Amino acid sequence: MNPINIEVWKTILIHFISVIYCVDPKCRLSPVMELEGVTLPGDIMIGLLLPVHIDKIQQKVTFQVEPPRTTCTWFDLSIYQYLKTAFYTAEETNQNQNILPNITLGFQMYDTCNVPHYELQGALRFLTEPYRVPSNSPCNSSSFFSAVIGSRVSVNSIILANVLGAFRYPQVSPFSTLSLLSNRKLFPSFFRSCSSDKLQSRGLARLIQYFGWTWVGFLASYNDYGIQGIQPIKEEIVKAGACVAFTEYIHLDLPDGNAPNIVRTIKGSKANVVIVFAYETDFVLVVKELLNQNVTGKTFVGNAGWSRSLLLSLNSYFPVLSGTLGFTSNNEMASVFNEFLTKIPPVLSVKEDWMKMYWEDVFNCRFVNHSNLNDSLGLSIKSCTGDEKLESAKNSSTYTNSLKYAYQMYFSFFIVAQALEDLNSCKMGEGPFSQMSCTTIWNFKPWQLTYYIRNVRIPSIYGKEIVFDENGDLPTFYSIVNWQVSPQGFINYVKIGIFNTSAPPDQAVTINSSLVLWPGGSQQVPHSVCSQTCSSGFWKASVSGKPLCCFDCVPCLQGEISNQSGSALCIKCPWDQWPNDQRSSCVPKPMEFLSYKEMLGASLAAVSIKSAFLPVYILWIFISYNDTPIVKANNYSLSCLLLISLCLCFFCSLGFIGYPQPEKCLLRQVSFGLVFTLSVACVLAKTIMVVFAFMATKPRSRLKKWTTFRVSYSIIFVCLFLQSILCFVWLFLAPPFSQYNLATKSGVIIVECNEGSSVAFWTMLGYLFLLASMSLMVAFLARRLPDSFNEAQFITFSMLAFLSVWISYMPASFSAQGKYTVAVEIFAILASSWALMICMFLPKCFIILFRPDMNSRVYLLNNNAAKKPKIWTSA
Repeated sequence: MNPINIEVWKTILIHFISVIYCVDPKCRLSPVMELEGVTLPGDIMIGLLLPVHIDKIQQKVTFQVEPPRTTCTWFDLSIYQYLKTAFYTAEETNQNQNILPNITLGFQMYDTCNVPHYELQGALRFLTEPYRVPSNSPCNSSSFFSAVIGSRVSVNSIILANVLGAFRYPQVSPFSTLSLLSNRKLFPSFFRSCSSDKLQSRGLARLIQYFGWTWVGFLASYNDYGIQGIQPIKEEIVKAGACVAFTEYIHLDLPDGNAPNIVRTIKGSKANVVIVFAYETDFVLVVKELLNQNVTGKTFVGNAGWSRSLLLSLNSYFPVLSGTLGFTSNNEMASVFNEFLTKIPPVLSVKEDWMKMYWEDVFNCRFVNHSNLNDSLGLSIKSCTGDEKLESAKNSSTYTNSLKYAYQMYFSFFIVAQALEDLNSCKMGEGPFSQMSCTTIWNFKPWQLTYYIRNVRIPSIYGKEIVFDENGDLPTFYSIVNWQVSPQGFINYVKIGIFNTSAPPDQAVTINSSLVLWPGGSQQVPHSVCSQTCSSGFWKASVSGKPLCCFDCVPCLQGEISNQSGSALCIKCPWDQWPNDQRSSCVPKPMEFLSYKEMLGASLAAVSIKSAFLPVYILWIFISYNDTPIVKANNYSLSCLLLISLCLCFFCSLGFIGYPQPEKCLLRQVSFGLVFTLSVACVLAKTIMVVFAFMATKPRSRLKKWTTFRVSYSIIFVCLFLQSILCFVWLFLAPPFSQYNLATKSGVIIVECNEGSSVAFWTMLGYLFLLASMSLMVAFLARRLPDSFNEAQFITFSMLAFLSVWISYMPASFSAQGKYTVAVEIFAILASSWALMICMFLPKCFIILFRPDMNSRVYLLNNNAAKKPKIWTSA
């Protein structure tokens, strides 16, 4: 309510109440209708507003005749117990010499039927009705009023708090939990012995979070109690990570309360959990419609207002409400209090009609010729005798549940009594008012009693001390109950846990899940989610236009995992690990390199080793036949050096196999370059020496001095020296090193040698290519020299094969990855080495071993004489 409207409302009430306060009957308003009630006389009176009947039949108002009286229905057994509690507390207080000695405490109780104007009419009567004791009222010296206890309904308490608060008259409610009533500016004299809904909202959110429900529906009464009650719950569950599936309101201005539409929403929603923040009389309309539409399997979570409702605990409602969870206040009544409520004779204290209704409800019987409006209770036809013993019924489900909040009535009554005792015990000079003054029990102002109630401290009331906080609220803790059907067919409210409002958030809710029975008697916690939880390996991707709880499960990207269900994000694996097939955990990445243990590496190693023995064997042949013409004619020393270099070429390929250690990476390309430079330099020297040898045979030729072995070795030395300079510069400036390659293949660590400088590597190969090209060119020009002196043809073929291999190597090396890049280079080394060996030495070995007749001086001279040179004629 707007504060301006409140002030206007207060101003009107001040003038209105001044009229009804008037002693002169002519200036007093006559009551429009009579309220039913009960009186316990006393020196000081307390007003008590309770809905003994919790339902009503509204009559049509035409404004042409006096509005008819509202017909009250549905006798509430629990409220009747509250009334008995008021009798008990008044009797206990009057017998206690430590509280208001020689002063009796009485009360006036009215049945309000949950009708707001009945609540207001009762409050105005408390302010105006005369009693037998003196009063401090300036208008009526024969009336006296101290405080009001009520109302049961938060919305009605707001009305009363506005009226009573205008005069600072204290009001204590045992039942009104709406958090708005904690506003001291709006309701300065309102107090309550129950907890605020703000605390309960946190508990409901913790309960939802505890069971993993993320898609929750809301149902509330369409009034201040429901609208303002569900708002903090929504805020709390959103903080806890849940979402609101729907929000429906029970419209009491409609005959059916909008129940059909509400039930269709509940039925069509994927939310299997519905939080209900409403009065039991409102919610029963929806429960009946749920039965009509045969909607079962939904779990309802109730606030403290109806979680122990007798109205909803009928057998016919079990299919809908079994498995319900609810919050209730956790206080237990003392055994002496329970005994008193059992033994007090109802007929001596209340109206006869109420006593009969109470008797019929407790013992499931009927008095003859008595009409009980609780038809839906399904009472048996047996007659009540009036001689039944309450002791026999005190263990029944109906009777036990009717005591659910009686202790709060006791506390409320005792709070007022203790505040009056504190006021009465004040000593002059030590008082809380101006100049440390006190007031008297017979002449106090309403605001003075409000002060004492605000500061009341009641020690050791059932082991607790009652102390109001600055908002007029009491800290407490709740029991969490589960609605279960007993073997006898009754609803049992089984305590499954507690919610401690003063505990840390992560310890506030304690639940024994093994005690819970869900709808249908299942022990499996129901699911209430918009989207099923994503399994490990997936992450939750939000869906446009929908709440965060509605999502799609998307597989983690390559290299990422989610190791638990419901992950909002995937996490990247460490650099040396990779997701498993399910992408739920990181496993070490396999390391890839050309190993001796695998088939490819072992095969290449075997070929390299075996191939290396062939040049050795050929060398042995040459050494064995070194005095034969064919060996002499082919430059024996260079041939032996070439064979040795070819053997080294085969062996150098082994440096590329195995784990790429730093030392191996540093030397393998350098050794390859130097050994192959030696081989190609030998071939180049042989080619040049062939040309020099033929040309030196011409008359007066000056090239004869260039045919010595020193020239050939000088050629080899120069070629090898230049390559050595290049390699040493390479090692000094950008040496090769071992590295882990993570980019080439996903999920694999390629252990490889980084060449340090690709320019140096390709320059080394380019130098080899240059030497091979020079050998090819010279050999090609000398290919038609006489055969007896000529290796040019074989050198031509060998260099063509050599160049073809390494030209093919370049695109192959760029397309290969990982260990296959190394395998391609090994293959090129082996292939080019085999090309040199086969082209250069296979024909000679064939003649030496299989055609010894051709390996003679006579054969060579005859063959040479039969041929004429095609080129190199006289200059």
